[in-house]
Amino acid sequence: MSYDINTRSFSKHIISVAALSFALALVMSTPEHASAATLYRQLDLEDTGADVSSLQTYLAGDASIYPERLITGYFGTLTHSAVARFQSRNGIAAVGRVGPITLAALNIRMGGVVMGGSDVYSPTISNVGVSTGSGSATVSWGTNELAYGVVYYSTSPIAIQEGLHSVSVIGASAVSDTNLRSSQSIGITGLQRDTTYHYMIQSTDQMGNVSVSWPTTFRVN
Repeated sequence: MSYDINTRSFSKHIISVAALSFALALVMSTPEHASAATLYRQLDLEDTGADVSSLQTYLAGDASIYPERLITGYFGTLTHSAVARFQSRNGIAAVGRVGPITLAALNIRMGGVVMGGSDVYSPTISNVGVSTGSGSATVSWGTNELAYGVVYYSTSPIAIQEGLHSVSVIGASAVSDTNLRSSQSIGITGLQRDTTYHYMIQSTDQMGNVSVSWPTTFRVN
C-alpha cells in the first residue's frame, strides 16, 4: 500500500528507514558537537540566509563532513556536498538538499526547535504523544499554524521517498485529518495486541509546506 502526498513536482529519492527506527541513536552519530541553532525551512542550492549560516556552522564542526568550513550564508556546491555526506552517514539518501526528513534529522541533532511561518516555512510539529488501548492508539500533536495531519503506521520500519516539498510513504497504512487544525488527535483502530508499531507524523500547511516527525514506535499491549 502506497500513500503519496505531493505538493509540488520534484524528483523523489528513496530513503530506507529501517535504520531510522532507532532515530536518536542514528542521528547522534554525526557530527559530535551540538548546536543551539534552529533550521526552520527546507534548503537547496542558491538559498541564502541566517539559517544557511547555522547549517554551515553545524556541519563545519566535523571536518570529514564539511572540510572547507566556509560560513557564507549561501547554499552553494560545497554546502550541497557537505549535506550529502551528512545524509550518507545517517542513512538518508545523499541528495544534498535539506528536505523534510533531513530537516528533522538535523534539528534533532542540533537541538533546535523548528519555527515555522507562512509561505516557505513548514509547520512546527511539537508535543507529540501516543496513548494506547485494546487494539487502538491515539496520536496527538500540535503545530504552530493550521495544518492537515496524517499518521503513517506499520509493523515494519517505514520506507519514505523524499522530495524537497513532498514526502511519499511506502508500505504503511495511513489515517488522515482533512481539516486544518493547530491541534491534532488522530485515532487508529484495528491494531494487533502485543505488537510494536512504527509511526510517523506528517503536517502540511495551506501553502503545501511539509513537516514530518522523526520515525519512532509505540506498542499496543
